[in-house]
Amino acid sequence: MGSERRERMKALGARLRGLRAEAGLTGAALAQRAGVGQPTVSKVENGRMVPSIDVLDRLSGALGLDELTAGEVRDLLAEVETASDVDQPVEGTAPAGLTVDEEVRSARLVRSFQCVVLPAVLQSAEYARHVFESAPGVTPETVGRSVAARVERQSVLYEPGRESVFVLTEAVLRTWPGSPALMLAQFDRLLAVESLSTVRIGVIPWRRPVPVLPRHGFTLCDRRAVVVETFDGERVSVDSGELASYEETFGCFEQAAVFGGEARELLLHVMKEFRDLGGSITP
Repeated sequence: MGSERRERMKALGARLRGLRAEAGLTGAALAQRAGVGQPTVSKVENGRMVPSIDVLDRLSGALGLDELTAGEVRDLLAEVETASDVDQPVEGTAPAGLTVDEEVRSARLVRSFQCVVLPAVLQSAEYARHVFESAPGVTPETVGRSVAARVERQSVLYEPGRESVFVLTEAVLRTWPGSPALMLAQFDRLLAVESLSTVRIGVIPWRRPVPVLPRHGFTLCDRRAVVVETFDGERVSVDSGELASYEETFGCFEQAAVFGGEARELLLHVMKEFRDLGGSITP
């Protein structure tokens, strides 16, 4: 990351921290008012994270900023986004994968479709470690912090007033890192989460044709944003047309999936296959 971009991130964070102090709010209180995670507020204020425009608007609203001041912080964000940068990771910078975590943390309704990798909030710590280790230019320390942050954010699944719907292709269950033992632990987590009243997990079995040929995974956060996941990163869109297209696509995948007892039976079947593999396959 270039020094110019870092300096502008720090300037944005310092301004927001000053405005919070003027409002007499703690970081935790601001996070609660804005509907975002407290770590998000801390990272933005310390210049370690670039907020999405939606997150920035939530913070501005929670701070009660007037139009002029809200415009000022938006301009600071624009300066960050246009600052020169280089494609070299900074030691300690979180790898791709945490944007979706932050967006999910601030949403009350989450709908996620995945065709290769398990949704972030369903991943066990060991599975997540493999996900983050696959990112370019990361250090063991960075991976450790990223895994810890991901696991912490998974608490949203247990919070009242939230609803989460996950649709996976059967290929997701059969695309595995590490070892069969890792996947057995991962299936234990999926079965535990599937039993929650606030969560629905659907699987599109291989015996059913997909209604739309999947190209990548994506996560809808409320009806305000979609996080589109690519091979080497993520992008957040709030464009109404794009949101409508992804909502329609998710509906198609949802209709093709099996839920409830059928999904659980499929999970147990694939889990048995991993158990039969035992220690015969090494990573």
